[in-house]
Amino acid sequence: MHGGASTGWLLMVLCAVSGAYCLLRTRTGTPRERRTARSEALMGFGMAAMAVPAAVLSPPGWAWAVYAVLFGAAALRALRPALRGGHHLHHLVGSLAMVYMAVAMAPAMTGNSGGGHAGHGATAGAGGIPVLTGVLLVYYAFYVLGSAGRLLPGAAVAPAGSAGAGGRRPGGFGGRTDGRPELTTACRLTMGIGMFAMLLTL
Repeated sequence: MHGGASTGWLLMVLCAVSGAYCLLRTRTGTPRERRTARSEALMGFGMAAMAVPAAVLSPPGWAWAVYAVLFGAAALRALRPALRGGHHLHHLVGSLAMVYMAVAMAPAMTGNSGGGHAGHGATAGAGGIPVLTGVLLVYYAFYVLGSAGRLLPGAAVAPAGSAGAGGRRPGGFGGRTDGRPELTTACRLTMGIGMFAMLLTL
């Protein structure tokens, strides 16, 4: 990232911790909640891998194709549930954003044999499409603000079995949560901030 290796390490740790918490959530809840947690764990660990500073680990060129195929499959898996709206739509957007970043950071797009690794410093990423990057940045900016608002002390929390104002649950933008809605929302907020930061490198 543009902030240097320390920023890349911080982003990697935050995303990895978020992914680990989402992985723990796969052990409890309804089948739908466990499926959601698995998708979020994949997103967290994928972002953590992308954020490793290139000075420490510069991925081979084929790694970006693996990222694109992996998250492309995740996007296809999220497509049908996303038609029902809610947090599944956010998962679809997130998976497509990961595919976009993997393609944009690939050596063929950046002209850099080491790839446009998200933790690579000032030369990171030159293959993005400005308009598409801007749209994703606006989306994640609103997502982060919406999720952060649900963590404020005065934010209303919907009671069990009901939806909050506008039909939204504490998880953010229609997302369901487990028995610890604040932690789940904080996890999603962290990954939203991480995605926003990684998009800034394109």
